[in-house]
Amino acid sequence: MRLLGYFNYWIVVALMMIGFYTMISRGNLVKKLVGLSVFQTSVMILYISLGKIFGGTAPILLEGEEHVVYTNPIPSVLILTAIVVGVATLAVGLALVVRIHEAYGTIEEDEIHVQDDVM
Repeated sequence: MRLLGYFNYWIVVALMMIGFYTMISRGNLVKKLVGLSVFQTSVMILYISLGKIFGGTAPILLEGEEHVVYTNPIPSVLILTAIVVGVATLAVGLALVVRIHEAYGTIEEDEIHVQDDVM
């Protein structure tokens, strides 16, 4: 029963391992970028999970409220920034994959290495 209380952390670990495995094991550059995106998503879920306080409310001060538990807004702000950086990283990576495909005619990592050795 206690393990179910940490369900979101198990999801983070699973997504992190899936993304890491995809980045390492696949030779296709687009699949590597998808693995990187899954890995980044798992880190974002981890930060959101760490920042959640059960029973907490938005940090808005109201008159007459004395004993209120507030949720820290900094993890949410960091995640918004991380989403923007993740999308920009993915866009640059995809643009590089397009250029690599134009230059080498393939996006498979092992075929690119073979062509580099021949040139």
